[in-house]
Amino acid sequence: MRKPRTFEDVIAQIERRIADDGLTVGDRLPGERQLAEQLQVGRSSVREALRVLETLGVVTSQAGRGPDAGAVLISRPESALADLLRLHLGTASLALPEVIDTRLMIEQWAVQHVDAPEAMEVMRAALDSMEAATSFEEFVDHDVTFHLGVALLSGNRLLAATMRALRQTIYTYSVAAVRSAGRTDVLMADHRRIYELVGASDGQGAARAVADHLAHAYPSLTGGGSG
Repeated sequence: MRKPRTFEDVIAQIERRIADDGLTVGDRLPGERQLAEQLQVGRSSVREALRVLETLGVVTSQAGRGPDAGAVLISRPESALADLLRLHLGTASLALPEVIDTRLMIEQWAVQHVDAPEAMEVMRAALDSMEAATSFEEFVDHDVTFHLGVALLSGNRLLAATMRALRQTIYTYSVAAVRSAGRTDVLMADHRRIYELVGASDGQGAARAVADHLAHAYPSLTGGGSG
């Protein structure tokens, strides 16, 4: 097994520190010198690790001394994940069907393991907004919210964060797919069916409805019918 380069180990340690200290957006990490001393590594490794985290949109580096020294957390984890997924899609190291398959797994698991039924309020509001949408872009905006609500049903924050990142990653493709279909009635019917089956505590039926919906939404990727 390849031994991690020092800066990779530093990134892992910084991530643990963020979690252990309960840091959130706007909080400041210790200064470069202090981090190097705490982690017992060279300042160059800390500098390189922070540069990677800045590129990923997790932190922004600010020059300063004393209390003004240190990088500031500027992004939620799913934002950085979305950036990484877009990069992988753009370089063809990740295929779009893989993203759709991952969505399928998350949503099917969520509707069969409901631990936060209050997330149905998010889904209901999104349904109403989709009904009132006046453009394909607006429809997809609320479609994103609906499917985030599906992930939130599980009560698992990591699943929800991953779903948000996945939807950000394929937003442009989703708009193009809806525009190409030229209609939203089939997708709306799918959304309503998912919502109703979850409300009826029919996890297996809801899981099948999720699969049917993704087949309608992305027929060229899933082999489903048009819609």
